[in-house]
Amino acid sequence: MKITRLLLLAVMPMVCLTANAQHGGKKDFTPKKGDFTLAATVGYNSYASVSALPGTMANYEAAALSTNWSDKKLMVGFEAGWFFNDLWKLNLGGGLNFTNNPGYSAVPGTMDENASAEDNMGEVPGYRAVADAQSFSYNVFAGVDRYFKMKNVPNLMWYTGLRVGMAYAQNQMKYDEYESMGKSVGESWNLRGSVTMGIDYFVLPAMYVGAQIDPFSYTYNMTAYKPQEGLSNLDADSHNFSFLSAPTIKIGFKF
Repeated sequence: MKITRLLLLAVMPMVCLTANAQHGGKKDFTPKKGDFTLAATVGYNSYASVSALPGTMANYEAAALSTNWSDKKLMVGFEAGWFFNDLWKLNLGGGLNFTNNPGYSAVPGTMDENASAEDNMGEVPGYRAVADAQSFSYNVFAGVDRYFKMKNVPNLMWYTGLRVGMAYAQNQMKYDEYESMGKSVGESWNLRGSVTMGIDYFVLPAMYVGAQIDPFSYTYNMTAYKPQEGLSNLDADSHNFSFLSAPTIKIGFKF
């Protein structure tokens, strides 16, 4: 419902502006060869995310992470473009994130796990170590769009194009305690390709609003865990096919 509301909020101003344009002047604000665009986007979160498995278990299992766009939360992003021709545009976008969590040693207590609650009355509980952890992720995409002018609606253009992208995530954890079996690592990466369709309305010479959707997209995911040092990877993968997916709205500027 949130995505539907956002699309309505984006499309309604475009319809109003289009109606005004039909009754007003017919200045051409559409892009020309050599123009650059930069837009803020609101759409589904295409980043990959993974958490390392704890290195203290006797058995492990793995499942590929979801790449279903409808399972993702909304995300604000950006899209940069370059018109290498009056009607052809090259798109680039992405982002990077790094997080470091310092670790802390365990603090042993005096409680006996096998004793009763009465026997442990007044004893001090133990504090488990805080993991020394690092998380790293990035997302990149590139695409090309072919634009088409609409003679009856000045400054409104629709387009179709192709997108390819990759997302990667890694998480490392190590506990400073005798139970730990060394560093645990989790990795996940996505490869995505899609056919895209959308409309852009050039409100002013340097500003436009737009909306787009993917009629078809395919995503391959590989998820791998190494819960203990010296073990081989525990892998799982998936194939995702989506139709009429990833609706996105954008507000941008043309230079």
